[in-house]
Parts: sequence; C-alpha cells; structure tokens
Amino acid sequence: MLIDKEGHMVTKAGSTDDFDMQAVSALVAGSYAATREMARLLGEEEFSVLFHQGKKDNIQLTLVGDRTILATVFDERTTIGMVRLYAKEAADKLQKIFAGIGKRHDDGSSALGKEFSESAKAHLDNFFAE
Repeated sequence: MLIDKEGHMVTKAGSTDDFDMQAVSALVAGSYAATREMARLLGEEEFSVLFHQGKKDNIQLTLVGDRTILATVFDERTTIGMVRLYAKEAADKLQKIFAGIGKRHDDGSSALGKEFSESAKAHLDNFFAE
C-alpha cells in the first residue's frame, strides 16, 4: 500500500481483502508520526524504515520522499531480507517519479491556464447556484 502521511491510502496492490485498508492506512500514518517524534528525541531527523513482527503476519513501513509511506504486509513465507530489498528498490523508483512530477509542476509546463481556472469556477458557480 502507498499511504500519504495524513493517513490516506493512495494505492494498493496484492491480496488485501482480509483487513480494513482505510483503518490500516490511518494507523500507519499515526505510527509514523509517533516514530518521527521518537527519532527527534534521539537526535535523528526521522527513521526511514519501521518493522512490526507478528506471529503470522508482518508489516514493514518504508518512507518514500517526504510525503508517502510504502506499507508492505507479508507473512512467514517471505523473508524480511527480501522485503527490505524490494521495498528499498520500490521506494527509490517512486521517489524518482515524485521528483520528476515535482519538477514538471515547478517549471509550469503542466500547469493549467488561467482560462481553464475561470471556466471551471464559472461552471461550479452555476452548478451550486441551483
């Protein structure tokens, strides 16, 4: 699952029918917020990886950039080493994608024009006026 730091799920993949994804997303964000404060108290800026181990299922939380968290839920059939390796690779690739999106927005090449903004505002005003 890819979750923003406010606790909203951005996207998910894999078998996730066994648990409430929205609740897990909110709790992941809360866990990261608490851990960020622990890191600060210990003189760290932030911990980039968290791991919670259960009897059957585990979850690894990997920070992606400054706004999202990659949550990987897995069971005893998968080793933590594999999860860490693939989660790091995924986080690095996602960070590059996010950086590219940020640059594209900063240079104005993907910004919507003033005409679109005015047209959209007029349509919304008309819609809500009725």
